[in-house]
Amino acid sequence: MAVRIQDVARHAGVSSATVSRVLANKPHVRQALREQVLEAVDHLGYEPNRVARSLRVQRSSIIGLVISDIQNSFFNTIVRAIEDVAHQNNYAVFLCNSDENPAKEKLYLNLLKAERVAGVILTPTRETASTCQSLIDAGIPVVTIDRSISGTNVDSVKTNNSEAAKCLVDKLIERGHQRIAVILPDLNITTGRERFEGYQQALNQAGLKLDTELIRSGRPITEDGYALTCDLLCLPQPPTALFSGTKLMTLGAVRAILETNRQIPRDLELAAFDKLDWMPCLPSMSYAEQPTYQLGTAATKLLLERLQKPAKSVQHAILKSDLYFSPDTSEGLKL
Repeated sequence: MAVRIQDVARHAGVSSATVSRVLANKPHVRQALREQVLEAVDHLGYEPNRVARSLRVQRSSIIGLVISDIQNSFFNTIVRAIEDVAHQNNYAVFLCNSDENPAKEKLYLNLLKAERVAGVILTPTRETASTCQSLIDAGIPVVTIDRSISGTNVDSVKTNNSEAAKCLVDKLIERGHQRIAVILPDLNITTGRERFEGYQQALNQAGLKLDTELIRSGRPITEDGYALTCDLLCLPQPPTALFSGTKLMTLGAVRAILETNRQIPRDLELAAFDKLDWMPCLPSMSYAEQPTYQLGTAATKLLLERLQKPAKSVQHAILKSDLYFSPDTSEGLKL
């Protein structure tokens, strides 16, 4: 038979109302009483009915988190930061992985809506407002992270994609490169489009023609980074430099470059968005390192603020990436 809150109250020698205040972590409960209740909860194995509680108070203590690719280590620190801030504020995190699949994303968002979560932090697979409209209609606040959604008033947190991309490509141009190729995630995703804008701005400012032969886009995964780079290297006149738009695409690009017996930067100079763990140990390429922990922290704080002040104005936070430039040398990277 399930343990009830009344059983906990009887065992602790307090009222049911006191048990409820302790479990909700509310103030004005003496520490001795708090410990008494928590001991009773532990002894009896009481598990609060979170669904029933959320129906009563019209708010859950769970935050839904939907990320686009759990295998992408870019999200590791983001998830940790979200969990840290949520835990500090007495929320738990329900993690879902969409695999860049809109249908799977919709499935999870519907599930989170049915679970009456307090709010959702989302890396959207699409830029359309319909992605999270049902949550908004149900009064569940949404904050997007890393990417944004157009056509709706949703808080967002991302990095200075265009500016950082431009700086990386500027450095390649400064070193004399004119045939600079680019591999990017889908340009219908804000990160892909904004990083492409930075690439384009750098070329325009330098008076270089935008050559569609050197532009490739695909899924932000290792396999596509590899395939797209192989395609570029097979051109009659291959690029002398490459700008890669995501961490996993960079990993695929490096593999393609080395498998074709080329060296970085001797045969192809590489600039990349996002840091791979080994990059500082082999300083042969330039990269932008996004403030991943700060991204997660900022997104969670925005969501908590929205829960406290539903009518506050929409906020779009843009954090700056750190830029690291490889030394100007012709020595090659060998793995």
